[in-house]
Amino acid sequence: MAWSIRPDGLDIRVRVTPRGGRDAIDGVEALSDGKAVLKVRVRAAPEDGAANEAVRRLLAKALKRPASAVSLETGATARLKTFLVSGEGDRLAAALAALTGRNTP
Repeated sequence: MAWSIRPDGLDIRVRVTPRGGRDAIDGVEALSDGKAVLKVRVRAAPEDGAANEAVRRLLAKALKRPASAVSLETGATARLKTFLVSGEGDRLAAALAALTGRNTP
């Protein structure tokens, strides 16, 4: 699954497409190594952290959390990133599963 529950929230593995024309969560995809990632596209360019900030705000909005509850854990300059969403992991996972049409992990 593209996300995993932690005691303090939810880790989400994301594949970002900057300059994607719109801000949207496009579902889950499997990478060539078999790992699942959440596909996200944002309008922002990958300059000065603008795309990372756009993804952070998009995830917060989609999961109905304040932007301060979402933080970039790894991959600041990479296309593949991990975000931590603070809160109740089970509820966040269920909400993300509903958004993507996937079963909860």
